[in-house]
Amino acid sequence: MSTTSIAPDVFITPAAMLEHWQGHRRLTRRLIEAFPDDQLFTFSLGGMRTFGEMAMEMLSMAVPMARGVVSGDWSTSFDREEVSRDEILRRWDEATEQLNTLWEQIPPERFHENLVAFGQYPGRAHDLILYVIDNEIHHRGQGFVYLRALGVEPPPFYER
Repeated sequence: MSTTSIAPDVFITPAAMLEHWQGHRRLTRRLIEAFPDDQLFTFSLGGMRTFGEMAMEMLSMAVPMARGVVSGDWSTSFDREEVSRDEILRRWDEATEQLNTLWEQIPPERFHENLVAFGQYPGRAHDLILYVIDNEIHHRGQGFVYLRALGVEPPPFYER
């Protein structure tokens, strides 16, 4: 039986990184829940996309990135059509479970490997994953602004 050890200079364990990401995903889910369904694909500010479009983008990135890191399969077949808030939440929950399952399959050393995500984005696996997390945080911030503009109090950003 072989044991894999993590390099001593590792700042965060894979399990802690997943929990960090899932904390962001829980907060984003609460933001989606708070968004008025009738405004999800219609309301925007300053020429930005609707939050519904942003939510669909976030869904199209998380699981495909994790799957690509696990297997090298960078194929995507994500449908970004306009759907109800409840459907986005259903897909979000499904993606959360898929992410948990895929994450368990990533050997710790894989996070340090250089990959080319989706045939066009080179980087170390952990940097590519961090990009997906950063993208979610960015769009969630836009969603917070949208909710405030709609007169809806967003969930506290610090409760993940």
